Amino acid sequence: MGNAYPPAPGIRNIGDTTMRFIPEVYSGKLLIKFYARTFLTAISNTDYEGDIKDQGDTVYIRSDPTITIRDHQKGQNLVHEQPVSTPTTLLIDKGKYWAFSTNKVDDAQTDIKSYTERWTTAASKDLAVSIETAILADVYSDAHASNQGATAGAVSAGYNLGVAGSPIGLTKANVLEKIVDCQSVIREQNIPEEDEMFMVIPEWMANLMQKSDLKAVNVTGDNVSPIRNGQIGRVGDFMLYRSNILATTADGGGQTATNIIFGTKRALTFASQLTENENLQNPFAFGRLFRGLQVYGYKVVEPKALGWLYAYAA
Repeated sequence: MGNAYPPAPGIRNIGDTTMRFIPEVYSGKLLIKFYARTFLTAISNTDYEGDIKDQGDTVYIRSDPTITIRDHQKGQNLVHEQPVSTPTTLLIDKGKYWAFSTNKVDDAQTDIKSYTERWTTAASKDLAVSIETAILADVYSDAHASNQGATAGAVSAGYNLGVAGSPIGLTKANVLEKIVDCQSVIREQNIPEEDEMFMVIPEWMANLMQKSDLKAVNVTGDNVSPIRNGQIGRVGDFMLYRSNILATTADGGGQTATNIIFGTKRALTFASQLTENENLQNPFAFGRLFRGLQVYGYKVVEPKALGWLYAYAA
């Protein structure tokens, strides 16, 4: 009913329920839906996806054995071992879907004729966000024991990355120092130099960084300050990604800590076996059915290439 503008007392309202001379108008434009940033392909590998694309639900990922290196003296008898390695198992055991129906009468009467395309696009994006949220909430704790906790560092054990009850409080004064600590933690695992390193940070941490000494161009390796446009980009060896879907923990110390992950794509593998988007006739009504399915699996296959920073905004 079109009576949004209030009349004075005693003045007729031509938009009231009796006259309805002022119509209600629905905008032909739909509100833009904002999606969480997704970047799964940038922080994981799909090396084993082809092995299960057509059939099977399990991939056994074989690894090279560790060969013992021994001291040698001239003339000694050599010890010949029989190397053994244990494969890692990747299960395709997860799936998510979306589905909705439409009606022929609605199709004929609505003024937004492209609504099904918009809804399917929105559902597909929400599906990607849902899968990535689930993965980020699970994999951080699979980081190697030397890449997390109060004594991180496979060689030095000299970096505090936070533990339950005592997360790291980050400020604009220490945020860059802690990023460098995380970089050293990964480097102490002898990760190949050619591996691209990433770090996924929450928005509050990006905020601290832009208030910090990032004005120093040499920190980023860029030829101009990253403050120029608010983008973080590369800091040290890390390519940084902002995210609002990192897992958080209501810590016993009274803070809400974020489980920040870093490392290389070598750590996490992701495989999607089936991605379906269907548009078919509804057999029980005049209309159509729209639905989508994704069947997938993921696993931390190289824990040494994954680190976990447990921190909060101090």
